[in-house]
Amino acid sequence: MLPNYDFVSDSTEETSTRFVTFITPNLNRFDLAITKTGRFYGKKLVTDLQKGITAIIGADDLEEEGYLEETFRLTEEEAAELEAFLHLVIGPAHMSD
Repeated sequence: MLPNYDFVSDSTEETSTRFVTFITPNLNRFDLAITKTGRFYGKKLVTDLQKGITAIIGADDLEEEGYLEETFRLTEEEAAELEAFLHLVIGPAHMSD
């Protein structure tokens, strides 16, 4: 039995996860899990499986300078290659009920 936790939220939902591994033209390897959920205003959960880092990412985040470098601890080159891929899979953010 749990002690007296004060839960702010606790829910379960069906999600869809795409697991993708690719090597870029500059021979950078990415192992990602991209999860689509009904939360986060249409943004996706992107997990770098090599580093164990997850971020909530939408199209607006991809436009933010230095976001991928800082979040996933990448070089500028690696971030540019990851950004090119993520533009293909990250749709525009949207509001949901």
